[in-house]
Amino acid sequence: MSDWPGDWYRDTDQPRGASQRPSQPGEAAPAAARAGRPGWPEQPPASPSRHGQPGRPGSGRPGSGRPGSGRPLSGRRRFWGQPGHHGRRIALIAGLVVIVLIVGVAGSYFWLDSKLNRSVVLPAFSGTSAGQNWLIAGSDTRSGLTSEQIKNLHVGFDFGTTNSDSLMLLHMGTGRPVLISIPRDSYVPIPGHGDNKINAALGFGGPALLIQTVESVTGLTINHYMGIGFGGLVSVVNKVGGVTICLTAPLHDEDSGANLKKGCQTLDGAQSLAFVRDRHSFADEDLQREQDQRAFLKALLDKATSPGVYLNPFTALPFGSTAASSISVDQGTHLYDLVQVALALRDPQTGTVPIANANYYTSNAGDAVEWNQAEALQLFNALKNGQAVPSSLLSGTKTG
Repeated sequence: MSDWPGDWYRDTDQPRGASQRPSQPGEAAPAAARAGRPGWPEQPPASPSRHGQPGRPGSGRPGSGRPGSGRPLSGRRRFWGQPGHHGRRIALIAGLVVIVLIVGVAGSYFWLDSKLNRSVVLPAFSGTSAGQNWLIAGSDTRSGLTSEQIKNLHVGFDFGTTNSDSLMLLHMGTGRPVLISIPRDSYVPIPGHGDNKINAALGFGGPALLIQTVESVTGLTINHYMGIGFGGLVSVVNKVGGVTICLTAPLHDEDSGANLKKGCQTLDGAQSLAFVRDRHSFADEDLQREQDQRAFLKALLDKATSPGVYLNPFTALPFGSTAASSISVDQGTHLYDLVQVALALRDPQTGTVPIANANYYTSNAGDAVEWNQAEALQLFNALKNGQAVPSSLLSGTKTG
């Protein structure tokens, strides 16, 4: 005989003799009646245990979901463990991922920043200007190129010169950026060397003299300098995966090696160099080439700042490393400065210094370019004072 009282399952407040709800017609009799045990509550069917044995009611095993355990039956509980463990695991994993990304990005930034070639010393200048002004120079040096590369790239002499092949002024920080081409044959006073073509300043005294010359003829403070040679340009373009250029007509030039079809196409490093050097395909020669150089620079920076490049470490890091080591910058330039330049060059206002005579004859330098002094002064004063440049002074950019 059992030691348990027959009514142990009832609420203690309920009288022992309280009757249960009677069965309705057609309703199955309670389990207690079927079992011949009056008042015994209906129990769930026993389920097999893990080892195939019938489960025991009221075993009370935690998480079993059986009567007496006080816990609901749940497969998730068995897999994930205690409540809140799953959320804490996700938070921990997410936190670790964020830390790894931060460390990786920071490490990459300082690594690339350390590779910058800070070889340029800015000369002293007493003037002041609104915003920031960058002088961007493309040198025609063949330094670092083998004889075979010089031949394949159609860059002429095996020794080359150190004159500037292209020269641009980028103004930023006072509204929409402005990118102005300075014709390489501009006839200007070069400090200590008399009047000459402006590209000779780089050969006479390096970047410092070129910067000093530009400051003296524009009245603008040059805050930063960036220079790149033929070989560096080719390497940078190849690392970024080529640059897309759209042409209104085919270009064929034996001197530069340009052999490009009409329409949009992706140029590799050698093709890009030929494109920015081609001037014989155009009636206005250098003036059109300057527009092509601006269009190319914009296309290059569009590609370099696209998600397909900067979100892909296998492209971004080799490109950044090559670019950092291929360009010469001033000692105050850091990687974040170059990032700002890249973003500014994606959509600037563009033009060329106003020209009075593109075939100005000189006794010491041959044909040169003479500026329109009044309009040039108006252009540079607007930049100096952080004012909008009159639209009549901005010729825009169209590829040849």
